[in-house]
Amino acid sequence: MLYLTVKRETLISRLYLFPWNPGQIQAVEQQENSQGSTNILISGPEQSFKLNSSFRLNIPCSTAINPQKIHLIHRHKTPSFFRALVKMTGIDIEMELFSDDERTVWTEIVSRDQGVTEYVTDTHSKSAVLGAGGPAESSLTGSGEQQLRSVRTEFVKRVSRPVLNELLDGLLQHTVINQEEMESVEVIAERAEMARDIIDMVLRKGTESCSRMMNLLGELDPRLCSLLQINSVGVPT
Repeated sequence: MLYLTVKRETLISRLYLFPWNPGQIQAVEQQENSQGSTNILISGPEQSFKLNSSFRLNIPCSTAINPQKIHLIHRHKTPSFFRALVKMTGIDIEMELFSDDERTVWTEIVSRDQGVTEYVTDTHSKSAVLGAGGPAESSLTGSGEQQLRSVRTEFVKRVSRPVLNELLDGLLQHTVINQEEMESVEVIAERAEMARDIIDMVLRKGTESCSRMMNLLGELDPRLCSLLQINSVGVPT
């Protein structure tokens, strides 16, 4: 989860790093929203991070990043996050996360073209509005299939591996897919490829199946649904 706040001419980013936990996600959202921060939609890693591993964040244009490393463990209180200070110079913000062995495990670019359109001139922080990351002002319309097809690219880019695993269970339970189809997708190692296979499989099954997938996604990751601007759709019984 990435949040940005603007204070005078400095961009303050907070990149949260913690195991999948809906309760903590909600707590972070409430805390950040109360501070006037903006949630930025970012891509997930290609593979799930392992618990008890350490990670280091690099942002070339930052003036400070704290802490230097984060140890990925389950925490009962506020999850760990990297806090970075970035001068607003009009360049893209490149982020790169490294594992213990200095392998790149995640990258993201917040483009200047998406860029901050509001500046804070007083001592209070105010949300930075980013074209692709701000809250949806309106929702998509149309059938479940039309909505799902329109967000295919962003779904593949953004959905996390834990959500995909739970989504598969839900699709099987609601008989959208069968056991053989589920097993054929479960073995896919790459997150993006797995997401692509799931959404394409459901799209081929028509509007009712697409609507069921959207409703499941709304239960599993309402934040992603909000950012993709998709609505729950009624499913015939």
